[in-house]
Amino acid sequence: MNKLFKEFVAFLKQYNVIGLAVAIIIGGKLNQFVSSFVNDLLMPLVFQPALKMAKVESVEQLQYKAIYWGKVISAGIDFVIVAFIVFMLVRTMNKAAEVAKKKTS
Repeated sequence: MNKLFKEFVAFLKQYNVIGLAVAIIIGGKLNQFVSSFVNDLLMPLVFQPALKMAKVESVEQLQYKAIYWGKVISAGIDFVIVAFIVFMLVRTMNKAAEVAKKKTS
């Protein structure tokens, strides 16, 4: 069991799997925030006045009062929380690796 764990740790170090996992998690949350920003804030602000002036109700039947500030703020807070948790996990793993390295040296 100990040999298997050592091989797994070597695998993680060799291929920087932790860095890849962090990038995927942060990238996913950033994607969610950007999508919310565009769909819930930018698109209504850009298209609603134009549609209202043209008296056209198209573009998926957007309404002028369809600006969802709460969704954008929620996505931003969600991103910050997840990024902080991932940071703390990576920080803890790095400190544990330093302690293990000092013990073996």
